Amino acid sequence: DPPRAGLNARARQALVDLAPQQIIYISCDPSTLARDLKYFSEAGYSLKSVHAFDMFPQTAHVETMTVLRRTQRVTS
Repeated sequence: DPPRAGLNARARQALVDLAPQQIIYISCDPSTLARDLKYFSEAGYSLKSVHAFDMFPQTAHVETMTVLRRTQRVTS
């Protein structure tokens, strides 16, 4: 569950280097979620599910949980 700024580049790369079979990513900002999902997609992960949670009723804030699965190993 990274801050609103999402994962920084070093943290994203560290996760990719660990090559887990699955990543469960929780986000509170749709724009940084999109950026980070694009990064993981380009690194060989596919989005398997998305779940939204209204943790703060009557506000615009929504927590999102995504499940990503490794589909291929991309080497640079």
